[in-house]
Amino acid sequence: MFTLIGTLIIGFIVGLLGRWLHPGDDKMGIILTTVLGVAGAFLATYAGQAMHLYEPGQSAGFIGAVIGAVVLLLVVGVIRKAVK
Repeated sequence: MFTLIGTLIIGFIVGLLGRWLHPGDDKMGIILTTVLGVAGAFLATYAGQAMHLYEPGQSAGFIGAVIGAVVLLLVVGVIRKAVK
């Protein structure tokens, strides 16, 4: 139970940092910011494992999660522009 709560708290912090580092107005609430941070951590973990930066079962660090969140923000921005 504590692992889930800890993951959500870290995800929220990573999401906030990702939004702060990415320029522009993203118009996201607290829940989407948390989802962004958690998804960024997963993206960084799996991409790092695919590039052999991390061993199987090893997760990305805090900086990797922030980079993953910024990458996701860039992808969401491109998709939003393409839909308009």
